[in-house]
Amino acid sequence: MARVFVYGTLKKGQPNYKYMINTAKGIAKYQGRGRTVEKYPLVIAGKYNIPYMLNIPGTGYQIAGEIYTVDDQMLRFLDEFEGCPDMYQRTTMRIEVVEWEGKSGTAEVRPASSGVMECFVYNTSTYQPEWVQLPYHDNYDSSGTHGLSYVLRENR
Repeated sequence: MARVFVYGTLKKGQPNYKYMINTAKGIAKYQGRGRTVEKYPLVIAGKYNIPYMLNIPGTGYQIAGEIYTVDDQMLRFLDEFEGCPDMYQRTTMRIEVVEWEGKSGTAEVRPASSGVMECFVYNTSTYQPEWVQLPYHDNYDSSGTHGLSYVLRENR
């Protein structure tokens, strides 16, 4: 099992969460909420209003999201879903645990005593240069006050 931190449309209550609970895609177990240890710019960009965490550490905000443990099948699905490695790149990031619900007692799943763990995150280094000028967010919500409604894949 791998740990994955999701911050956008795959979170609970967001448009693509359905994929996280679709066991035909693999297994994803919600473990808790967290935020990036480092600051990153989270922007909503493109004609489909997609959330992107730009791989520019030290700029922006600590990004809030959810921590999941996923099996290999789900990890392969997420790679494909996220357009990895072209649109997003799967990198390892330090995530500060804010709230832990994980039921597993195994050391590889449980957060360290510091409350920080390594997770895979889908962020991007292949962004358009003008995206750096967009407003930065610390917590994505598809129906947030930003007014930029996410366009589902089936509607594109």
